[in-house]
Amino acid sequence: MTTRENDLGRDPVGPLLLRLALPTICAQVVNLLYNLVDRVYIGRLPDTAALTGMGVTFPVITLISAFAALIGMGGAPRASIALGAGEHEKAERTLGTCTGAMWLLSIALTGAFLLWQEPLLRLFGASDATLPYAMSYLNIYVLGTVFVMSALGLNGFITAQGKSSVAMKTVLIGAGLNVVLDPIFIFGFHMGVRGAAIATVISQGVSAVWVVKFLASEKSTLRLRKAYLKPDRRLLLPAIALGASPFVMQSTESLLTITFNRSLLHYGGDIAVGAMTILTSVMQIMQMPLMGLAQGAQPILSYNLGARKPDRMKQCVKYMVSSAFVFAGLIWLCVMLFPATIASFFASDQALIEKAAWAMRIYLAVGFTSAFQWGFQQAFISLGEAKVSLFLALLRKIILLIPLILILPQILSDQLFAVFLAEPVADFLAAATTTTLFAIRFRQITKELQKENTVE
Repeated sequence: MTTRENDLGRDPVGPLLLRLALPTICAQVVNLLYNLVDRVYIGRLPDTAALTGMGVTFPVITLISAFAALIGMGGAPRASIALGAGEHEKAERTLGTCTGAMWLLSIALTGAFLLWQEPLLRLFGASDATLPYAMSYLNIYVLGTVFVMSALGLNGFITAQGKSSVAMKTVLIGAGLNVVLDPIFIFGFHMGVRGAAIATVISQGVSAVWVVKFLASEKSTLRLRKAYLKPDRRLLLPAIALGASPFVMQSTESLLTITFNRSLLHYGGDIAVGAMTILTSVMQIMQMPLMGLAQGAQPILSYNLGARKPDRMKQCVKYMVSSAFVFAGLIWLCVMLFPATIASFFASDQALIEKAAWAMRIYLAVGFTSAFQWGFQQAFISLGEAKVSLFLALLRKIILLIPLILILPQILSDQLFAVFLAEPVADFLAAATTTTLFAIRFRQITKELQKENTVE
């Protein structure tokens, strides 16, 4: 089963990856605007505690996205593999099952976050000065949980069928609306951080309606059908198993943020936590396009795995990784040369800019290795390798980074420097491990496919 625009099994791999990846990269870049635009505008408010307050809400925002990835990013590759194997009904049932499960989960998450938001924000590093801003934002944002999960989780099923340009429109519509509404609600209506949250919820709502409407229409190769919305555990459990890796990668951002913020608050105060908010934004600028590139490669890898075409899989990996390295290297170079200029986009307070610029060169010292970490990590998901991808998701943050954040300040005399240094140390070790494991396992998979094809 192929789309009219892109034949996943026969079109030349290089141009095909370009056609699929450009829209997904654009979608990821534009998706950054949902939070980056909020941060840029909030960073212009007189009280710097407003930006820091938004920063401590990131773990909740990340958790919502992580649960969308658990089901959506796990289900989409399963649907692609089914399409490659010619099992169209199974692919549609997978879409329906994941949609129903996602909607049920979003209702539960909304209630949980509304009920326990204050203790959670305290846990995430909110101080007495920043808590009011954090609660003002989160009170409204969590009401749009079903919109966020629908827009993020279901959009992958559009990409999975080779329609990445349509998937890009889902994000463009919402992010474009957010850019327009943010200044209106924040400054025009004088609503501050509450206005930023309202603008985001409205924008995500429009995106969610768009993606559901498309998947339910005849334009979609995979149709969202009412009869398939009841979750089928036989389809849901394999999707969750595969989605466990992106879920861990995103949900552990919450645990990571807690560890970072509490350590930074202890060793450097609110200004260090504010600097971390800026560093997180810069890291996302590097990583989100890399994720978009991997998402563009996903339907090619998954489809050709199902169709047993190892040569096309090898070409896809080669193009994906080389492109990722060039992009990550350019961003890394800009960060090393112009950290203060970059920091000034997110804040107007000179002391905060100087602190963030100093920390940026430490935190992103080996940022170019993201090309290998993200590229190969996402490729494992595309190939249905649930166990390996889950281990790699745990490796960087849980096994390496969080312990390093706690241990290094006990070893080095400059404790604030030590907290930021934990990031590049963990990045280097994780990227080296991921690259090695992928080289071994990918060779095994392609050899097995070649052997099967020879026997037939």
